[in-house]
Amino acid sequence: MSVPNIADMLSLHAQMRPSSVALVHGDESLTYAELNQAVLQRAAMLQDMGIRNGNIVAVALKDGIEHVLMLYAIARAGAVILPMDCRWKEFEKLRVAKHFQPTLIMVEPGGDIPGAACIAADAGWNKKIIGTSIDRVFPDGNRGVVMSLSSGTTGRPKGPMLTHSQFQARFWTHWVDLGFGSREVYVNATPLYFGGGRAFAMSTLHAGGKLVLFPPPYAPEDLAIEIARTQGTILFLVPTLLRRMMNTEPEKLTSMKALTTLISSGSALTAEERKRIKEDICPNFLEYYSSTEGGGITVLPPADQTEHGASVGRPVYGVEVQVVDDSHHPVSRGETGRIRYRGPAVANGFYNDPEASAEAFYQGWFYPGDLGSLDADGYLTLKGRSKDMIIRGGVNIYPLEIETILSAHESIAEVAVVGWPSREFNEEVAAFVTLRQGHALDEEALKRMCKATLAPYKIPREIFQLDELPRNSGGKVIKSELTAKLPPL
Repeated sequence: MSVPNIADMLSLHAQMRPSSVALVHGDESLTYAELNQAVLQRAAMLQDMGIRNGNIVAVALKDGIEHVLMLYAIARAGAVILPMDCRWKEFEKLRVAKHFQPTLIMVEPGGDIPGAACIAADAGWNKKIIGTSIDRVFPDGNRGVVMSLSSGTTGRPKGPMLTHSQFQARFWTHWVDLGFGSREVYVNATPLYFGGGRAFAMSTLHAGGKLVLFPPPYAPEDLAIEIARTQGTILFLVPTLLRRMMNTEPEKLTSMKALTTLISSGSALTAEERKRIKEDICPNFLEYYSSTEGGGITVLPPADQTEHGASVGRPVYGVEVQVVDDSHHPVSRGETGRIRYRGPAVANGFYNDPEASAEAFYQGWFYPGDLGSLDADGYLTLKGRSKDMIIRGGVNIYPLEIETILSAHESIAEVAVVGWPSREFNEEVAAFVTLRQGHALDEEALKRMCKATLAPYKIPREIFQLDELPRNSGGKVIKSELTAKLPPL
């Protein structure tokens, strides 16, 4: 049975709304008719270069119109998109290329990767495209379409190959639960390499909306100006960027209050942070818990944030969530266990990595590696990463619980809690913090605050101050680097 190619909708939009603006980047813009033509020309060019159905084509381009065109062109040609961040160091690119073996890599001029077949998106590329015939039949979507790489480049590269159907199922979540649609203007203010930014961008065009590219780096007030200029209605930011917004004078961000949806995803925010975002930045703020491998899990909309602010919301459209023990059996409501979920957007496993697949995928369920609990009404509360759980003297300690307490102190900007290897107790608790401007570290005051709420064995043995926390390319804290900083006990 023929499966629709996700690029089919661009051709339909080109017929039904040819003059509607589809894509904007600064002073450049493309209508849907122009967008579809550009995608078809690039897809035809890829085929003329020998790209066949199922071949992997990597994209290591800057965040501009050409990047978006190539994402859809690769899909249209029947190939598989392999995202590669053009900001990576050469050894990082080589590691990913060696594992996934792309047939071709699209790079910026001068960005060739040694030993790999690369094509630069330069003037010569554009000249060849113009003369390419699109009078041909393009393949359907009965195959993989994108390799959705996990965040970061440390360790062994991991990425499931999503099919056209699975990737489109993620779009359904965007439309049903997050407010995307044909009448919306999505301002993409994160790199297109990121799973969220890439999926939201392609979802917008699939629905017939308008996509505005405003890639970092930028000052928060400049993003607000761009939202006003383009009349943006939807914005996605990772917590790191939202915290920068919270440190900006609210009067410089007034245009953001008109957004119909402001999305945060990537890591959990505290209840106090959510409150500040709603009051100072945008009242239509929601938190979206998702994973690169499986797409959306839960959503916490504005109406639920007061009563259920400690949670990350309830499952998104079409997704079933469970909390289970180490034997894969569901635990009672309210008990902590391993989170797993399944739905039409969840991948089947990691590409070319059966060992990693066996760890994270089980009988149709995906395990994102998080611990949590479900209440009687279906609200999911995160307890931390299973690999980050601290075991002190045989007792399980969840870092997120301690991080939530410490982050409530007025002096703390960010906090990360890790296990500190100990001969006596197996692990002790260590906390790393960054401070707000004008504050000094008062370790005893922070410990007193923890003692007022937490059991004695959960109190950090020491609290270390850093200028900034180490993060991967997705903005998540790299806790292994913090653990490496700890002296031996």
